[in-house]
Amino acid sequence: MSKIKVMTDSSVQLTPEEVEKYDITVVPLTITIDGKSYVDGIDITRSDFVKKMNEAESLPKTSQPPIGRFVDVIKKLTADGSQVIGIFLAKSLSGTIDAARQAAEIAGQSDNVTIIDSELTDRAEGFQVLAAAKDAQAGKSMAGIIDHVKKIRSTQKLEMMVVNLQNLIKGGRLGALSGRIATMLNIRIALQMPQGKLIVAKKGRGKKFTRAFDERVLKEIADNKEHIKEVGISYVDTPELMEELAEKIRAINPAINVLVAETSPIIATHAGNGAYAILYYVE
Repeated sequence: MSKIKVMTDSSVQLTPEEVEKYDITVVPLTITIDGKSYVDGIDITRSDFVKKMNEAESLPKTSQPPIGRFVDVIKKLTADGSQVIGIFLAKSLSGTIDAARQAAEIAGQSDNVTIIDSELTDRAEGFQVLAAAKDAQAGKSMAGIIDHVKKIRSTQKLEMMVVNLQNLIKGGRLGALSGRIATMLNIRIALQMPQGKLIVAKKGRGKKFTRAFDERVLKEIADNKEHIKEVGISYVDTPELMEELAEKIRAINPAINVLVAETSPIIATHAGNGAYAILYYVE
């Protein structure tokens, strides 16, 4: 039976230890800031990106990995006859998944490469990637791995708080809602991604709205505390506040593993300063 290898993109939230332990291949996106391009995670860190974003004259641009980069990775991974499962950020957020599919065809490996839309990003995407990598190491079949990933995807939650709408509006991510929301004073929005579609779940004003958001999400976690093993908290530039939020989750159930980490440039670019997300799935 051929070996199964796992690849993903750099919008994923994984620790360096997880990447190494489970032999995960991360294909980096490209970031352009005021005309200068960077390879995500290679020549710019997440914290450095936020600093550069805040100093930039215009909104940074993020783009999917070049198809040639994907072709090279796929050829390398399949050179020994291995199969590959690729799990990528939601198609609604990026063309990465389409680039991966095209690269598999160009590499002549379409039959050996299975591509999955995580319908999310960040740690939610990471949960799927980790499940696939652990299953692969355990010797599970491709069909079994896909079923497991889809099962996790079906119960995943992404709850995101955006406190400054400037970047979202500039990037056009709010569509027709942009103009109406932009005219409202001190508006914050709560975003969700059901079935891979970014939606505004609620909107409100100021810190009171944010506190209500936290309380709602914490209650949902408490209501399912016996069926949630892991929670991801990803942020743009508020590490201390996010650690406090993590402690509240650990108080609900100390057995829940909470990873607090900076989010990727593709999310930080559009969500802006002060944004954060809480991600989990129910077993």
